[in-house]
Amino acid sequence: MVGHCYFFPYLCGAFTPQYMENDTFYLNRCFELARLGAGRVSPNPLVGALLADADGIIAEGWHQYYGGAHAEVNCLNAVRPQDRYRISKSTLYCSLEPCFHYGKTPPCVEAVLRAAIPKVVISNLDPNPLTAGQSVKKLRAAGVEVTEAVLEKEGAFLNRAFFTWILQKRPYVILKWAQSRDGFVGRPQERTAISSAPALRYVHRLRGETDAILVGGQTALTDNPRLDTRFYPGARNPLRVAADRRGQLPATHHLLDDSAETWILGLDRAGSFERTRFYDASTSAPGSLAAQLYAANKGILLVEGGPKTHLQWLESGLWDEIIVLENNKMLRNGIFAPVLPEQACLSESFWIQTDHIRRYCKLND
Repeated sequence: MVGHCYFFPYLCGAFTPQYMENDTFYLNRCFELARLGAGRVSPNPLVGALLADADGIIAEGWHQYYGGAHAEVNCLNAVRPQDRYRISKSTLYCSLEPCFHYGKTPPCVEAVLRAAIPKVVISNLDPNPLTAGQSVKKLRAAGVEVTEAVLEKEGAFLNRAFFTWILQKRPYVILKWAQSRDGFVGRPQERTAISSAPALRYVHRLRGETDAILVGGQTALTDNPRLDTRFYPGARNPLRVAADRRGQLPATHHLLDDSAETWILGLDRAGSFERTRFYDASTSAPGSLAAQLYAANKGILLVEGGPKTHLQWLESGLWDEIIVLENNKMLRNGIFAPVLPEQACLSESFWIQTDHIRRYCKLND
C-alpha cells in the first residue's frame, strides 16, 4: 500500500524519534492516565498530567468527565501539602497542551503559571484554534521552559477522535462487524450469533467509549438490538441511532422502548416519547448524520451494521477505523462480510478466546 496512516504512522512503519528517557517514561504514564477518561470526556480530548522532580512523581491527574476540571488542575489539586515545596523544582508533563481559553472551566495555562512550575513537557499542541500553541507561547513568555512534540505521534493516536472532531468538524467514525471464519456476517432475515461471550464484553466496553451507535433498518428489525453496555458494568450507554425508513420497526422492539437516548431516522411515530427523537430518513446519509451528530456534540460514532450500512459509510469515505471480530465458527453460507478497502492498514491484532480481533486504521495518500 502507498500512503501513510494519519493517526497511526508509528504503527504502520514510520520512524518515531527517541527523546530523553524520563520524558518518554512520564509522558507514557500521562497517556495511561488520559485513557481513564475514555467514554466520559468526549468530545473533549483524553488528557493526563503529572508533576515530577528529581525524586520522582509528586502528583497525577486526568480529565475525568466532560465539563469537569482538566488534567492539569486535577494534578495540581492532588499535590499533598507536605509536597508543595517540590513544585518549584518540578516538571509538569501533559499529554496535550494546556488549554488557553475559557470554556466550561478556566484556562489551565493560568493555573500552571500560578503554580510557578519552571518546566513543562507536552506531547501535542492543542489543534483547537482557541488554543493552538498560544499556551506554549504564554508559558515561554513568562520564563517557563517548554519542551513540545515528545512522543507526538503516540499522542496523536491517543487523541485521534478529538483531532478528527476539531480538524474535520465531524465525529470519529468506527466501523465494526463480527464475521465467521469463512467470511459471513449472518444469514438473511435471521439473527445470527457469531461472537463469543468474552468478545461481546469487549464490544460493550467499546460501546461505552463511544458517543453514538448506528444500525441500519434491516439489522434493527431482524436483530432487535438493545445497543447498550449491559455486559460491561459501569460503562455509560451511548446514543442509539437506527434507520427506519418505512416505519417497519415494531413498537415492541427495544429501540422504541424509550429507555435510553435514541434517534430513529425515518417515519415519526405516535405515542409519548421522552428520550426518543425522530428525524427525516434523509438524515441516515453518512454526511447528513455526521453533521447532525457533530451539532449534538457526539464525538465518536460506532457503526455496527449491517453490511449495507457499512458499505454506505465505506463508499462515502467518512470512516476512520475498522474493527473486525472473526470467530472460529463456520457458517458455510449467508451474507458476506464487507470487503476491506485498500486504505485499511492493520494496526492491532489479538485474540479473545475463539475470536480474532483486528483493528485497521485508514491510510491517507
